[in-house]
Amino acid sequence: MSDWTAGYVADVGYTFGYYTELNPLNSSLALLNAGIDVPSYGTACELGYGQGLATNIHAAGSNIEWYGTDFNPSQAAFAQELAATSGAAAAMFDQSFADFCGRTDLPDFDFIALHGIWSWISEENRLEIVNFIRRKLKVGGVLYISYNTQPGWASFAPLRHLMTEHAQILGTEGHGIVSRIDGALKFTESLLATNPVFSRANPLVGERAIKLKDQNRHYLAHEYFNRDWQPMHFATMAEHLEPAKVQFACSANYLDHIAGINLTTDQQTFLNEIPDLMFKETVRDFMVNQPFRRDYWIKGLRRLSPLERVEKLRQQKVVLASPRDTVPRKVTGMLGEAELSDNVYEPLLDLMSDHHGRTLGEIADYLKVKGVSFPQLVEAILVLKGGGYVASVQDDATIARAKKQTDLLNVRLMNKARGTNDLTYLASPVTGGGFKLTRFNQLFLLALHHGKQQPADWAQFVWEILQAQGQLLVKESKPLESAADNLQELNEQANEFALKQLPLLEALQITKD
Repeated sequence: MSDWTAGYVADVGYTFGYYTELNPLNSSLALLNAGIDVPSYGTACELGYGQGLATNIHAAGSNIEWYGTDFNPSQAAFAQELAATSGAAAAMFDQSFADFCGRTDLPDFDFIALHGIWSWISEENRLEIVNFIRRKLKVGGVLYISYNTQPGWASFAPLRHLMTEHAQILGTEGHGIVSRIDGALKFTESLLATNPVFSRANPLVGERAIKLKDQNRHYLAHEYFNRDWQPMHFATMAEHLEPAKVQFACSANYLDHIAGINLTTDQQTFLNEIPDLMFKETVRDFMVNQPFRRDYWIKGLRRLSPLERVEKLRQQKVVLASPRDTVPRKVTGMLGEAELSDNVYEPLLDLMSDHHGRTLGEIADYLKVKGVSFPQLVEAILVLKGGGYVASVQDDATIARAKKQTDLLNVRLMNKARGTNDLTYLASPVTGGGFKLTRFNQLFLLALHHGKQQPADWAQFVWEILQAQGQLLVKESKPLESAADNLQELNEQANEFALKQLPLLEALQITKD
């Protein structure tokens, strides 16, 4: 009998995660900051889309035609259901990489994305994907790819090997992967308790193992317990991608663009003396002990002149996509925490706190009289974007076309929130991407969609949903037993939602007209 899973975990579904790097619009600021021209996006493809939540959000929130595949048929069925709901241009398949990449009816793509796939598949599948990129990525097109990286995994890899061996050899047959993971974690805890020399030589291994106990078992199954698992040096990745004729452009992690929070002055000087850009990336990974890379590559990379770079940056439109009081005054890089300058961030947040989209040029003109230079503004936007507090904004025509699709998708997702807290993102036509929203806040929004105008009505609406399922709220680690206590807590949350979240949702056009 053939193994359709190809060694990949299939007896539990993948989590319903959302990753902003999969949004083509997210690439623009990163590429322009690196002095690289940005293509226009009309077609896109995600290989290994998991539950398909991100693909569907990006298809509904844009005018981009999306394609994708995931080998797991149950995940593909959910993805297809969402695509049918929104009516967006999203063709979702359940084919293997070999079958999908061999199709002759696919268009050429402006954007191809792989998140959380490369490190967990066989070498045969990697070759299929590289050949697909070579054939189907347009000249000027962007490849987004993320993968586990060396040297960041060097110390933990041996312990991961022991955990998977335990799951395969000593795991209880017939009890499923979750049971085998629990057994492997218990074994690991007992092993480390013996104080082996390996853990003494690698003291961070124990801390990392302890954190695994609290993580979602479905996530752990896909992250650690696949048959194929290969962290890769940047240089090795470049060798793999060379036949696809793509060039490394820049990191998709916006905080990587801020040297001062990741590298000491001596390290920056050392790197700047390395003439080869590719080798420089490998050395940088060593300096920061990089465990995971998120990168953009381009087929036919075109560099901009300094003047062109500034002109195109000034045209980029952004919005504050978080309540102002949630924006921290510190940023964390590889060097630890760094304070954000009030002289730059206070006037910037004052201007952006109305959640209206503005170009960097408009913001720069406002901040100029406050003594903030354009380079300071660009760095601040990169920091805020890296923390998820700022998002890029689409043009008005695209927003108008996408609004109907995102409304349909969001209503479907909010209805699903009645029975689960797995789906924590809705789609914004303004950003073309996802917005994180808790289950109860989604249900408050659903109540508003049903015509209930006051927070007290929203609270009652949510309580009836919970009551029908025998569910209670939990406060300070204790369930609230009485209906009055549950309603009081829901009323408090509904009022806070009306004050802090609803204006932002209206600005991002996530609320239904």
